[in-house]
Amino acid sequence: MKEKQNRDGITHYKEIKRVLYVVLALNWAVAAAKVFVGLLSKSSGMTADGFHSFSDGTSNIVGLVGIAIAFRPKDADHPYGHKKFETFFSLGIAFLLGIVCFELLQKGIGRLRNPVLPEITVLSFVVMAVTLIVNILVMKYERRKGGILQSDILVSDSMHTRADIFTSISVIISFVAIKLGFPILDAIVTLVIAFFIAYAAYEIIRDSSRVLCDSIVITDVKRIEDIVLKVNGVKSCHKIRTRGRADDINLDLHVQMMPDIHLSDAHNISYEIENQVRKNIPEVSDIVVHMEPEE
Repeated sequence: MKEKQNRDGITHYKEIKRVLYVVLALNWAVAAAKVFVGLLSKSSGMTADGFHSFSDGTSNIVGLVGIAIAFRPKDADHPYGHKKFETFFSLGIAFLLGIVCFELLQKGIGRLRNPVLPEITVLSFVVMAVTLIVNILVMKYERRKGGILQSDILVSDSMHTRADIFTSISVIISFVAIKLGFPILDAIVTLVIAFFIAYAAYEIIRDSSRVLCDSIVITDVKRIEDIVLKVNGVKSCHKIRTRGRADDINLDLHVQMMPDIHLSDAHNISYEIENQVRKNIPEVSDIVVHMEPEE
């Protein structure tokens, strides 16, 4: 059983790593196109969007480091494993977003004070349209894989890419406005982009803190209670608590049994409770059963 779990863990790790490599390549290709055309056309919004895309690639690298640590086996210092490192490293993505947000705020305010008229061409529109389509496909692919693999890194990174989609749309809108004679909107769009990035960082911090601060994972405790009460010898079940990640749940609970039950029988009942919970909720990785005599 342990060997099978190790093989499954390695396969899981390799799949997440493969997704991150694919997304990294696409993000940097998109970023290079945006920055090149943005600098060429002197478009603040497009250049800002390009650097934001480069930060997407940086977050992919952070993710690769995070999962490499998260999938290390349990050891003496980490008896519960290392999976929370994946959640912890997703905060690194939020930090990178915060840096990008600050830089864009500076750039946007600077352009408001000292306006520069961008040179918007057909190439500008084409590059933004193509990169927008690529970003949408990347975001859907990464978010879907993140859900299937229950990976905080992939889900957080897809949110990073989602912010990129919003910013790309904003840049295209600013291009239209510039063509209509409102160049100041290029700077305003840069500030709007900063807002979207800040909100994406907030969402990552909010979701990661739920795991790191041990918020409840399984809200439907009756589901656990129903599983436990089907085990022969259990009279009642209470004080059910869960914490951890959605794919690495720690569970502890109290069960009541007849006061005259033999210790070996109580042990067998506890073992059967663990088996039934893991069978019905495979995401549960650790179970602590506290035995009590029925009052």
